[in-house]
Amino acid sequence: MNNTGYQQHFEPIPARRPPTHETGAMAWLQRNFFDGPFNSFLTVLFLALLYGAIPPVFKWAIWYAVPNADNEACRIAHGLGACWGVVAEKGRLILFGRYPFEAQWRPLVASTALVALLIVSCLRSFWRPALVMAWVLVYALFFGLMHGGFAGLSQVDTDQWGGLPLTLLLASVSLVVAFPLAILLALGRQSDLPAIRTLCVIFVEFVRGVPLISVLFMASFILPLFMPQGTKIDVLVRVLVGMTLFTAAYLAEVIRGGLQALPKGQVEAAHSLGLNYWQIQRMIVLPQALRLVVPAIVNTFIGAFKDTSLVTIVSLYDLTGAVQLALGDADWRKFFIEGQMFVAAIYFIACFAMSRYSQWLESHLNTGTRRQ
Repeated sequence: MNNTGYQQHFEPIPARRPPTHETGAMAWLQRNFFDGPFNSFLTVLFLALLYGAIPPVFKWAIWYAVPNADNEACRIAHGLGACWGVVAEKGRLILFGRYPFEAQWRPLVASTALVALLIVSCLRSFWRPALVMAWVLVYALFFGLMHGGFAGLSQVDTDQWGGLPLTLLLASVSLVVAFPLAILLALGRQSDLPAIRTLCVIFVEFVRGVPLISVLFMASFILPLFMPQGTKIDVLVRVLVGMTLFTAAYLAEVIRGGLQALPKGQVEAAHSLGLNYWQIQRMIVLPQALRLVVPAIVNTFIGAFKDTSLVTIVSLYDLTGAVQLALGDADWRKFFIEGQMFVAAIYFIACFAMSRYSQWLESHLNTGTRRQ
């Protein structure tokens, strides 16, 4: 074959300049905001909307806002600037509900301890058996401070609990107790024993088939009708049980999805090594299944945290109920938007923190399996 003509007309491609923006701020902007015509159009449109929305919002929320608890100044600035004085005036009622004013240091200490424990529990270095004991001690401290009746502390009934401490209590207890219950329900739905599998299926499908409001209503008003005469269970306990069972049903389906995603060959290999059922679940199946569904689990946690606002139907004043109680004052009623925005900011901070932690945890747990 004659390649003389080809060799005579062959011209090497000239060397190209190396890419100049693979890293740095300009490369990040190009990848995330100007990656193609449509993405660039959306970016420009969004910037135009921000340009039109930010100035009036800034004037209302900051420039013409009234930060002090001056009702007359707030009425003068009404419609022109925000009245953050309603938060300064009613902040303690929003945060602590109807808890006695002189004893509000107790829910403050209890809530601080619970939040600190939640933050510590998110750090993997503290995932030790002692963490379980820490939860028991903090909950004992929480209930002891909130209820009182010992060591010179006045007794405060649960119908006076409210605000942020009640929201934290409902969310944390329902999630902490629901998680192991959900694991058992998910394993039960895959059990080879028909009786266990049927009971788990009936429970999960029944609870998931009704709204949470119905569960709270039945736990608060219907359940006492079936109790023996003279027997009374505190409404807070009934609400906690209802929310825990509701959250466990949804978590069980999430965890079951992770269990079904695992190859059966891993379980068969574990059986061939002589491991029993609980050893297989604890050391092989559950660690992988839970890692696969971390985003869905945290999404359920966020939903359960926001669902605590529904307890107002049973006369428990959480954050949303407490702000409605606080804005019942005729002098501050017209500034309900500022009060609701204050509560919304608390919910957003908590939910955004859980979302970011979910992303970090997913990335941290996938270090051994993700592609480089």
